[in-house]
Amino acid sequence: MRDSITPVRQQYLEVKRRHPEAIVFFRLGDFYETFDNDAQTVARELEIVLTSRPVAKGVRVPMAGIPHHAAETYLARLIARGYHVAICEQVGEAPVRGLFPREVVRVVTPGTVLEPGLLPGDQNSFLAAVRTDGAAAGLAFVDVTTGEFHAAQAAGGADFLRHELARIAPREVLAPEGHRETDGWPGHVTLLPEWKFDAGRGEAALLDHFRAATLDGFGLGDKPLAVGCAGAILDYLRATQPLAADLLTGISTYTVTDFMLLDAATRRNLELTESLRGELRGSLLGVIDATVTAPGRRLLRQWIGKPLVDAERIERRLDLVQAFVDDGLWRAEVRQTLDGLADLERLTNRAASGIAGPRDLVALRESLARVEALRSLIAGRSPALLELETGIDPCPDLAARLRDAIVDDPPPTLLQPGVIRPGFSADLDGLVESTRAAREWIASLEAMERERTGIKGLKVGYNKVFGYYIEVGRASAGRVPPEYIRKQTLVNAERYITPEMKDVEAQVLSAEERIREAETALFRQVCREVAAESGRLLRSARLLARLDVVASLAEVATRRGYVRPRLATDARLEIRDGRHPVVEDGLGSSRFVPNDVAFEDGERIRILTGPNMAGKSTYLRQAALIVLLAQMGSFVPARSAEIGLVDRIFTRIGAQDEIHAGQSTFMVEMVEAANILHNATPRSLLILDEIGRGTSTYDGLAIAWAMVEFIHNHPRLRARTLFATHYHELTRLAETLPAVRNYNVAVAEEGGRIVFLHKIIPGGADRSYGVHVAELAGLPRPVLQRASEILVQLETESQDGRASAAAPRQLRLLPDDSPLLEELRALDIASLSPLEALNKLFEWQEKWGKR
Repeated sequence: MRDSITPVRQQYLEVKRRHPEAIVFFRLGDFYETFDNDAQTVARELEIVLTSRPVAKGVRVPMAGIPHHAAETYLARLIARGYHVAICEQVGEAPVRGLFPREVVRVVTPGTVLEPGLLPGDQNSFLAAVRTDGAAAGLAFVDVTTGEFHAAQAAGGADFLRHELARIAPREVLAPEGHRETDGWPGHVTLLPEWKFDAGRGEAALLDHFRAATLDGFGLGDKPLAVGCAGAILDYLRATQPLAADLLTGISTYTVTDFMLLDAATRRNLELTESLRGELRGSLLGVIDATVTAPGRRLLRQWIGKPLVDAERIERRLDLVQAFVDDGLWRAEVRQTLDGLADLERLTNRAASGIAGPRDLVALRESLARVEALRSLIAGRSPALLELETGIDPCPDLAARLRDAIVDDPPPTLLQPGVIRPGFSADLDGLVESTRAAREWIASLEAMERERTGIKGLKVGYNKVFGYYIEVGRASAGRVPPEYIRKQTLVNAERYITPEMKDVEAQVLSAEERIREAETALFRQVCREVAAESGRLLRSARLLARLDVVASLAEVATRRGYVRPRLATDARLEIRDGRHPVVEDGLGSSRFVPNDVAFEDGERIRILTGPNMAGKSTYLRQAALIVLLAQMGSFVPARSAEIGLVDRIFTRIGAQDEIHAGQSTFMVEMVEAANILHNATPRSLLILDEIGRGTSTYDGLAIAWAMVEFIHNHPRLRARTLFATHYHELTRLAETLPAVRNYNVAVAEEGGRIVFLHKIIPGGADRSYGVHVAELAGLPRPVLQRASEILVQLETESQDGRASAAAPRQLRLLPDDSPLLEELRALDIASLSPLEALNKLFEWQEKWGKR
């Protein structure tokens, strides 16, 4: 059978054999074709027509194709659904025995995308690899579009991986086959054979890649799990994006003690990079992002996710922000210059990966000119900027090379000539010059033929089918010279060619093809020169991203009235007139009511009571966000802030069912609470909102009470804690626990109505005002009146410990002295048949129902 199938089919089957897990985009002319099961998948996912193709006598296979020029759009949809796509291109300039050679040039997966149209400009596109071994876990992740490569190993196993994957949000995760704990991971999971994560194999791959003798210099000497993960990533890139792997010039390691570790629940509850609705608007990032470059936006997102715990590093960042706060005109000039900067990281990597277009190199060239201007702008301005000033490299030699090589306004692709600037290559200039006479002859042909034949309406045209032709209107056909050869008849005209015209056309087209080949070769050479300087370019790009971030934070601080925080060596927390940055932004022209979060000497736990909608949750969150902003190196929304460094922020806020994991709201609440109690330290900040509300009142109160006692008394805890609750009984803890203080949200009552003052004051609240809040929400008046009656009854029962005499009548079905009640008591239900029961009901209705 194999001998009877077509050569193209044999070629395709061989490619598919080497890439069985990927959809193969097989280049045939101007289309990428897919076959067999791939075609059915593509037709279904992309909603395109499924056709068929003959591959042997009487045999047809499914086929679905997409235009080559529109491939990126379709590719994006497949990658978004988690598919891998192998791009199989024609290689070589001529067929071999009638068949173009073809090979897979790269495999596109969710984590290895390079095309700009498939990438989010404000986010990294990370590919991660993970492995666990008992209580330890290894992690490595890379962004092939920027060249970042990181690795870590830590205790904590699955918990460490879950928190870190939530932070970096990879688009694809590589894991060993058999790995079961992938629920809740972001991105698409790709399972690989376990041997690919072997530490010895990974070490050999890393040493070979970085041309090093030992991994100790990278900080990986004692991290075998991290080494195995990094090796798995290198192996995966070699198989999918070989050129992208060459851009990885180093790998950095980190530990969880290098920054404030934020678990997934805390990131979600504080709405750091997206709101609970999954939108940028309403998040902290949405408020403080005034960056003007794509690398700056990506770096700011990283800073929010990794607040620092080292005071010296934080102060260096704050010094940079301060320098820009102090000089608004200079800040505006720097930001304006940054605003025209292209994405240097991704431009560099596209050029080095061989997928850059002519206009990418123009953007790179123009950006390098701006880099020179930026370095001049920051030179000598502040000692804090010295690292940026000395580290930013405008690469003048490369910039000059790009100016010499590429024209100012090139065509979008290499398919059109005119990319390389005249004078850059003598050989190319010679090719262009050799066609000049032929081009000039063709350009003047129309005027010459009109004059020679006397046919005023004669035209010279070109199309891909016939090449150059002479068109004469039907009315002038009788004056056509005999040497004209008729080629095509139209409704109102005839088209002709001449032997001389065809000879000149052959010269032009042949030369154009050679010009395209020469320009392509020269362009690829320039791209290789860019790749050779990728280290300098990427270092400058990352420093420029930092410049953009600190200038952005200074802009936000000036515009919104933020102040520089002071860092303390002890565990103090003193925020004066603090404000919630996101809520304040959402209020617009309305005034946000500021509040203090100032722990007095000996205070560790603050119990906060008060009605819903009064601002308790806002108060809790703003404290956490101010601490986080300070430790990421930003100014903060407050009149003043003095903060003892926090190692972790924990939050237990809101109620969310984890139905997919079989967990109820209360189970989720208890799991998160357990995580806090097991992992918090005296340097942590705990934000607890309504602990215990997911179960019965007394169970919930008992759990909340016990948690406060545990945090207060356990020598490993005693963390700074803000605890909002509706259990007013918890305010009694301040009488027995010396580090507990009571605070409440001030409420004013006017004419039976309440007004929320949104001010936090000392003392416990004596009422919850739940019915008043229900009234504000618009509940019907009968419901509100009845709720007030029941509330009085329940409060009385709670105080007296016995039933109230004023209990509502409808809670009793029958009075104690009812004759019907006596008959019910005497009835033997167990021996009563269904028919007898119905007859008895009919009898009672006749007897009692009409009274």
